[in-house]
Amino acid sequence: MKNYLNFETDIKNLEEELDKLKDPYNQEGLSEVNTSKISKVEEEINEKLKKIYSNLNPWQTALVARHEDRPKAKFFIEHLFEDFIQLSGDRFYGEDKAVIAGFAKFEGKSVLIIGQEKGSDLNKRIDHNFGMMRPEGYRKTIRLMELANKFKIPIISIIDTPGAYPGVGAEERGQAEAIAKSIECSMKLTVPTIAIIIGEGGSGGAIALASSNKVIMLQNAIYSVISPEGCATILWRDPKKTLEAATAMKMSSSDLLKLNIIDEIIPEPVGGAHRDKDLILDNVRVSLKRNLDFFETMEKEEILSHRKNKFLSIGRNNGFNAQTNTGSDLSMKASFFNSLKINFKKNYIIFYSIFAAAILILLLSFIL
Repeated sequence: MKNYLNFETDIKNLEEELDKLKDPYNQEGLSEVNTSKISKVEEEINEKLKKIYSNLNPWQTALVARHEDRPKAKFFIEHLFEDFIQLSGDRFYGEDKAVIAGFAKFEGKSVLIIGQEKGSDLNKRIDHNFGMMRPEGYRKTIRLMELANKFKIPIISIIDTPGAYPGVGAEERGQAEAIAKSIECSMKLTVPTIAIIIGEGGSGGAIALASSNKVIMLQNAIYSVISPEGCATILWRDPKKTLEAATAMKMSSSDLLKLNIIDEIIPEPVGGAHRDKDLILDNVRVSLKRNLDFFETMEKEEILSHRKNKFLSIGRNNGFNAQTNTGSDLSMKASFFNSLKINFKKNYIIFYSIFAAAILILLLSFIL
Protein backbone atom coordinates (compact mmCIF):
# COMPACT_ATOMS: atom_id res chain seq x y z
CA MET A 1 0.00 0.00 0.00
CA LYS A 2 1.42 3.36 -1.07
CA ASN A 3 1.50 6.33 1.27
CA TYR A 4 0.72 9.81 -0.04
CA LEU A 5 1.38 13.25 1.38
CA ASN A 6 -1.36 15.85 1.72
CA PHE A 7 -0.24 17.73 -1.42
CA GLU A 8 -0.21 14.55 -3.54
CA THR A 9 -4.00 14.06 -3.80
CA ASP A 10 -4.08 14.47 -7.60
CA ILE A 11 -1.25 11.96 -7.98
CA LYS A 12 -3.06 9.50 -5.72
CA ASN A 13 -6.24 9.70 -7.80
CA LEU A 14 -4.34 9.24 -11.05
CA GLU A 15 -2.36 6.25 -9.76
CA GLU A 16 -5.55 4.59 -8.49
CA GLU A 17 -7.02 5.07 -11.96
CA LEU A 18 -3.85 3.63 -13.49
CA ASP A 19 -4.04 0.51 -11.28
CA LYS A 20 -7.61 -0.12 -12.45
CA LEU A 21 -6.60 0.28 -16.09
CA LYS A 22 -3.75 -2.20 -15.67
CA ASP A 23 -5.99 -4.78 -13.99
CA PRO A 24 -9.42 -4.60 -15.67
CA TYR A 25 -10.40 -8.11 -14.59
CA ASN A 26 -11.00 -6.94 -11.03
CA GLN A 27 -13.86 -4.85 -12.36
CA GLU A 28 -17.29 -6.15 -13.35
CA GLY A 29 -17.07 -8.22 -16.50
CA LEU A 30 -13.98 -8.77 -18.66
CA SER A 31 -12.40 -6.13 -20.84
CA GLU A 32 -9.17 -5.47 -22.71
CA VAL A 33 -6.27 -3.46 -21.36
CA ASN A 34 -6.44 0.04 -22.84
CA THR A 35 -2.71 0.64 -23.49
CA SER A 36 -3.17 4.06 -25.07
CA LYS A 37 -5.08 5.35 -22.05
CA ILE A 38 -2.50 3.81 -19.69
CA SER A 39 0.28 5.70 -21.48
CA LYS A 40 -1.73 8.91 -21.30
CA VAL A 41 -2.32 8.55 -17.54
CA GLU A 42 1.35 7.71 -16.93
CA GLU A 43 2.42 10.85 -18.78
CA GLU A 44 -0.05 12.88 -16.75
CA ILE A 45 1.34 11.42 -13.49
CA ASN A 46 4.91 12.28 -14.52
CA GLU A 47 3.91 15.84 -15.44
CA LYS A 48 2.11 16.27 -12.11
CA LEU A 49 5.10 14.94 -10.19
CA LYS A 50 7.50 17.29 -12.00
CA LYS A 51 5.24 20.26 -11.42
CA ILE A 52 4.72 19.55 -7.71
CA TYR A 53 8.27 18.52 -6.82
CA SER A 54 9.90 21.40 -8.70
CA ASN A 55 7.98 23.87 -6.53
CA LEU A 56 8.10 22.36 -3.05
CA ASN A 57 8.09 24.87 -0.21
CA PRO A 58 10.36 24.21 2.82
CA TRP A 59 7.58 22.61 4.88
CA GLN A 60 6.60 20.27 2.05
CA THR A 61 10.27 19.32 1.71
CA ALA A 62 10.27 18.41 5.42
CA LEU A 63 7.24 16.17 4.85
CA VAL A 64 9.01 14.41 1.95
CA ALA A 65 12.10 13.92 4.16
CA ARG A 66 9.86 12.17 6.71
CA HIS A 67 7.94 10.07 4.16
CA GLU A 68 7.09 6.61 5.51
CA ASP A 69 8.27 4.85 2.33
CA ARG A 70 11.54 6.73 2.08
CA PRO A 71 14.59 4.37 2.08
CA LYS A 72 16.11 4.08 5.53
CA ALA A 73 19.71 3.56 6.70
CA LYS A 74 19.35 -0.22 6.81
CA PHE A 75 18.31 -0.26 3.15
CA PHE A 76 21.46 1.62 2.10
CA ILE A 77 23.68 -0.57 4.30
CA GLU A 78 22.26 -3.77 2.81
CA HIS A 79 22.47 -2.65 -0.83
CA LEU A 80 25.59 -0.45 -0.98
CA PHE A 81 28.05 -2.39 1.16
CA GLU A 82 29.39 -5.93 1.29
CA ASP A 83 30.44 -8.19 4.17
CA PHE A 84 28.79 -5.96 6.77
CA ILE A 85 29.63 -7.04 10.33
CA GLN A 86 27.39 -5.36 12.90
CA LEU A 87 28.94 -4.45 16.24
CA SER A 88 26.93 -3.71 19.37
CA GLY A 89 27.21 -2.19 22.83
CA ASP A 90 29.04 0.75 24.37
CA ARG A 91 30.93 -1.41 26.93
CA PHE A 92 29.37 0.72 29.65
CA TYR A 93 25.58 0.45 29.77
CA GLY A 94 24.01 -1.44 26.86
CA GLU A 95 23.00 -1.56 23.21
CA ASP A 96 21.09 1.18 21.37
CA LYS A 97 19.07 -0.13 18.42
CA ALA A 98 18.50 3.39 17.09
CA VAL A 99 21.94 3.18 15.47
CA ILE A 100 23.31 0.33 13.35
CA ALA A 101 27.11 0.29 13.18
CA GLY A 102 29.83 -2.01 11.95
CA PHE A 103 32.59 -2.61 9.44
CA ALA A 104 31.97 -3.44 5.79
CA LYS A 105 33.46 -3.29 2.31
CA PHE A 106 32.72 -0.56 -0.23
CA GLU A 107 34.19 -0.99 -3.70
CA GLY A 108 36.59 -3.53 -2.20
CA LYS A 109 37.84 -1.22 0.59
CA SER A 110 37.13 -1.41 4.32
CA VAL A 111 34.87 1.26 5.83
CA LEU A 112 33.07 1.85 9.12
CA ILE A 113 29.32 2.34 8.64
CA ILE A 114 27.22 4.22 11.21
CA GLY A 115 23.52 4.41 10.34
CA GLN A 116 20.70 6.01 12.31
CA GLU A 117 17.77 3.67 11.68
CA LYS A 118 14.14 4.81 12.01
CA GLY A 119 12.50 1.52 11.02
CA SER A 120 10.31 0.63 8.04
CA ASP A 121 7.04 -0.16 9.88
CA LEU A 122 5.45 0.67 13.21
CA ASN A 123 6.88 -2.28 15.16
CA LYS A 124 10.38 -1.66 13.81
CA ARG A 125 10.08 2.07 14.47
CA ILE A 126 9.30 1.35 18.11
CA ASP A 127 12.16 -1.17 18.26
CA HIS A 128 14.59 1.40 16.80
CA ASN A 129 13.11 4.24 18.89
CA PHE A 130 12.28 6.20 15.68
CA GLY A 131 15.99 6.79 15.09
CA MET A 132 16.42 8.80 18.31
CA MET A 133 19.70 7.72 19.89
CA ARG A 134 20.38 7.41 23.62
CA PRO A 135 23.75 8.08 25.32
CA GLU A 136 24.82 4.46 24.91
CA GLY A 137 24.32 4.81 21.16
CA TYR A 138 26.70 7.77 20.93
CA ARG A 139 29.22 6.04 23.19
CA LYS A 140 29.06 2.97 20.95
CA THR A 141 29.81 5.10 17.88
CA ILE A 142 32.69 6.83 19.70
CA ARG A 143 34.18 3.43 20.52
CA LEU A 144 33.92 2.31 16.89
CA MET A 145 35.18 5.61 15.45
CA GLU A 146 38.29 5.41 17.62
CA LEU A 147 38.79 1.80 16.49
CA ALA A 148 38.45 2.80 12.82
CA ASN A 149 40.86 5.67 13.36
CA LYS A 150 43.43 3.29 14.89
CA PHE A 151 43.35 1.05 11.79
CA LYS A 152 43.07 3.95 9.27
CA ILE A 153 39.60 2.98 8.05
CA PRO A 154 37.32 5.71 6.54
CA ILE A 155 34.02 6.39 8.29
CA ILE A 156 30.62 6.81 6.59
CA SER A 157 27.70 8.09 8.67
CA ILE A 158 24.11 7.79 7.42
CA ILE A 159 22.04 10.43 9.20
CA ASP A 160 18.28 10.14 9.67
CA THR A 161 16.90 11.28 13.02
CA PRO A 162 14.44 13.84 14.39
CA GLY A 163 16.94 14.39 17.22
CA ALA A 164 18.52 12.74 20.23
CA TYR A 165 16.13 10.94 22.59
CA PRO A 166 14.93 13.43 25.27
CA GLY A 167 13.76 10.89 27.86
CA VAL A 168 14.51 11.12 31.58
CA GLY A 169 16.66 7.99 31.55
CA ALA A 170 18.75 9.30 28.67
CA GLU A 171 19.32 12.60 30.46
CA GLU A 172 20.27 10.79 33.67
CA ARG A 173 22.85 8.75 31.77
CA GLY A 174 24.47 11.87 30.30
CA GLN A 175 22.86 12.57 26.94
CA ALA A 176 24.40 16.04 26.46
CA GLU A 177 27.86 14.82 27.50
CA ALA A 178 27.66 11.86 25.11
CA ILE A 179 26.74 14.12 22.18
CA ALA A 180 29.54 16.56 23.04
CA LYS A 181 32.06 13.70 23.28
CA SER A 182 30.88 12.36 19.93
CA ILE A 183 31.42 15.75 18.27
CA GLU A 184 34.84 16.06 19.92
CA CYS A 185 35.81 12.57 18.75
CA SER A 186 34.60 13.27 15.19
CA MET A 187 36.68 16.46 14.97
CA LYS A 188 39.86 14.70 16.19
CA LEU A 189 39.78 11.82 13.71
CA THR A 190 42.62 11.58 11.19
CA VAL A 191 40.75 9.33 8.74
CA PRO A 192 38.29 10.59 6.08
CA THR A 193 34.74 10.99 7.36
CA ILE A 194 31.66 11.37 5.18
CA ALA A 195 28.13 12.05 6.46
CA ILE A 196 25.09 11.51 4.25
CA ILE A 197 21.78 12.99 5.42
CA ILE A 198 19.13 10.77 3.83
CA GLY A 199 16.02 12.11 5.59
CA GLU A 200 15.92 14.21 8.75
CA GLY A 201 19.07 15.70 10.22
CA GLY A 202 17.70 16.93 13.51
CA SER A 203 19.60 19.01 16.07
CA GLY A 204 22.51 17.63 18.13
CA GLY A 205 21.32 14.12 17.41
CA ALA A 206 22.53 14.61 13.84
CA ILE A 207 25.55 16.90 14.32
CA ALA A 208 27.04 14.36 16.75
CA LEU A 209 27.70 12.11 13.74
CA ALA A 210 27.81 14.74 10.99
CA SER A 211 30.94 16.60 12.10
CA SER A 212 32.64 15.22 9.01
CA ASN A 213 35.04 16.16 6.24
CA LYS A 214 32.18 15.97 3.77
CA VAL A 215 28.52 16.54 4.62
CA ILE A 216 26.22 15.40 1.81
CA MET A 217 22.42 15.61 1.60
CA LEU A 218 19.83 13.91 -0.53
CA GLN A 219 17.88 16.49 -2.51
CA ASN A 220 14.72 16.34 -0.37
CA ALA A 221 16.41 15.83 3.01
CA ILE A 222 16.43 18.46 5.77
CA TYR A 223 19.11 19.53 8.27
CA SER A 224 18.26 21.88 11.12
CA VAL A 225 18.87 22.83 14.73
CA ILE A 226 15.24 22.09 15.66
CA SER A 227 12.11 20.74 14.01
CA PRO A 228 9.79 23.26 12.29
CA GLU A 229 7.04 22.41 14.79
CA GLY A 230 9.37 23.05 17.74
CA CYS A 231 10.60 26.32 16.26
CA ALA A 232 7.05 27.54 15.57
CA THR A 233 5.98 26.66 19.12
CA ILE A 234 8.90 28.59 20.66
CA LEU A 235 8.81 31.69 18.42
CA TRP A 236 5.09 32.11 17.75
CA ARG A 237 3.55 29.80 20.36
CA ASP A 238 1.68 28.28 17.43
CA PRO A 239 2.79 24.86 16.11
CA LYS A 240 0.71 25.44 12.97
CA LYS A 241 3.18 28.06 11.68
CA THR A 242 5.47 25.35 10.38
CA LEU A 243 5.86 26.90 6.93
CA GLU A 244 7.15 30.19 8.37
CA ALA A 245 9.50 28.30 10.68
CA ALA A 246 10.83 25.98 7.98
CA THR A 247 11.40 28.93 5.63
CA ALA A 248 13.22 31.00 8.26
CA MET A 249 15.50 28.13 9.33
CA LYS A 250 16.79 27.47 5.78
CA MET A 251 16.77 23.74 6.35
CA SER A 252 16.58 22.52 2.75
CA SER A 253 19.59 21.14 0.88
CA SER A 254 19.66 24.02 -1.63
CA ASP A 255 19.71 26.67 1.13
CA LEU A 256 22.41 24.85 3.11
CA LEU A 257 24.60 24.42 0.04
CA LYS A 258 24.45 28.18 -0.60
CA LEU A 259 25.57 28.77 2.99
CA ASN A 260 28.44 26.26 2.58
CA ILE A 261 27.15 24.21 5.51
CA ILE A 262 26.96 21.11 3.30
CA ASP A 263 29.26 20.13 0.45
CA GLU A 264 27.05 18.34 -2.05
CA ILE A 265 23.46 17.51 -2.99
CA ILE A 266 22.62 14.05 -4.31
CA PRO A 267 19.72 14.33 -6.81
CA GLU A 268 16.60 12.27 -6.16
CA PRO A 269 14.14 10.74 -8.63
CA VAL A 270 11.13 12.91 -9.47
CA GLY A 271 8.65 12.42 -6.63
CA GLY A 272 11.25 11.56 -3.98
CA ALA A 273 13.78 8.82 -3.23
CA HIS A 274 11.04 6.29 -2.44
CA ARG A 275 9.75 6.30 -6.05
CA ASP A 276 12.92 4.83 -7.57
CA LYS A 277 15.14 3.20 -4.98
CA ASP A 278 17.51 1.70 -7.56
CA LEU A 279 18.27 5.15 -8.98
CA ILE A 280 18.92 6.72 -5.56
CA LEU A 281 21.25 3.80 -4.73
CA ASP A 282 23.26 4.47 -7.88
CA ASN A 283 23.44 8.20 -7.14
CA VAL A 284 24.63 7.62 -3.57
CA ARG A 285 27.17 5.02 -4.71
CA VAL A 286 28.70 7.43 -7.26
CA SER A 287 28.87 10.26 -4.70
CA LEU A 288 30.48 8.04 -2.04
CA LYS A 289 33.11 6.75 -4.42
CA ARG A 290 33.99 10.24 -5.64
CA ASN A 291 34.33 11.65 -2.14
CA LEU A 292 36.37 8.72 -0.80
CA ASP A 293 38.72 9.05 -3.79
CA PHE A 294 39.15 12.75 -2.93
CA PHE A 295 40.97 11.79 0.29
CA GLU A 296 42.89 8.85 -1.18
CA THR A 297 46.24 10.67 -1.45
CA MET A 298 45.89 12.88 1.64
CA GLU A 299 48.03 12.48 4.74
CA LYS A 300 46.31 12.31 8.13
CA GLU A 301 47.37 15.88 9.01
CA GLU A 302 45.80 17.15 5.79
CA ILE A 303 42.55 15.29 6.50
CA LEU A 304 42.38 16.76 10.01
CA SER A 305 43.09 20.29 8.73
CA HIS A 306 40.51 19.91 5.97
CA ARG A 307 37.79 19.09 8.51
CA LYS A 308 38.72 21.85 10.95
CA ASN A 309 38.91 24.51 8.25
CA LYS A 310 35.58 23.39 6.84
CA PHE A 311 33.77 24.13 10.10
CA LEU A 312 35.78 27.24 10.98
CA SER A 313 34.91 28.78 7.61
CA ILE A 314 31.13 28.36 7.98
CA GLY A 315 29.45 31.79 7.99
CA ARG A 316 32.57 33.68 6.86
CA ASN A 317 31.86 33.80 3.13
CA ASN A 318 28.39 34.94 1.99
CA GLY A 319 27.04 33.49 5.19
CA PHE A 320 24.83 34.74 7.95
CA ASN A 321 26.10 38.31 8.24
CA ALA A 322 27.01 41.13 5.88
CA GLN A 323 30.62 41.43 7.07
CA THR A 324 32.62 38.62 5.50
CA ASN A 325 36.19 37.52 6.03
CA THR A 326 38.46 35.62 3.70
CA GLY A 327 38.36 31.86 4.00
CA SER A 328 42.11 31.68 4.55
CA ASP A 329 42.01 33.91 7.63
CA LEU A 330 40.50 31.66 10.27
CA SER A 331 42.14 33.13 13.39
CA MET A 332 40.10 34.98 15.99
CA LYS A 333 40.59 38.72 16.28
CA ALA A 334 41.48 39.85 19.80
CA SER A 335 40.82 43.38 21.07
CA PHE A 336 43.70 45.81 21.76
CA PHE A 337 43.51 45.32 25.53
CA ASN A 338 43.28 41.53 25.24
CA SER A 339 46.31 41.53 22.92
CA LEU A 340 48.19 43.72 25.40
CA LYS A 341 47.27 41.38 28.25
CA ILE A 342 48.42 38.29 26.30
CA ASN A 343 51.70 39.94 25.31
CA PHE A 344 52.31 41.06 28.89
CA LYS A 345 51.94 37.49 30.19
CA LYS A 346 54.35 36.21 27.55
CA ASN A 347 56.96 38.95 28.01
CA TYR A 348 56.42 40.18 31.56
CA ILE A 349 60.18 40.22 32.34
CA ILE A 350 60.83 42.68 29.50
CA PHE A 351 57.90 44.86 30.60
CA TYR A 352 59.19 44.94 34.21
CA SER A 353 62.72 45.76 33.03
CA ILE A 354 61.48 48.66 30.88
CA PHE A 355 59.35 49.92 33.78
CA ALA A 356 62.28 49.73 36.22
CA ALA A 357 64.58 51.53 33.76
CA ALA A 358 62.00 54.28 33.27
CA ILE A 359 61.70 54.80 37.06
CA LEU A 360 65.48 54.89 37.41
CA ILE A 361 65.87 57.48 34.64
CA LEU A 362 63.12 59.58 36.23
CA LEU A 363 64.82 59.50 39.65
CA LEU A 364 68.22 60.36 38.16
CA SER A 365 66.72 63.35 36.34
CA PHE A 366 65.45 64.75 39.64
CA ILE A 367 68.75 64.14 41.48
CA LEU A 368 70.95 65.58 38.77
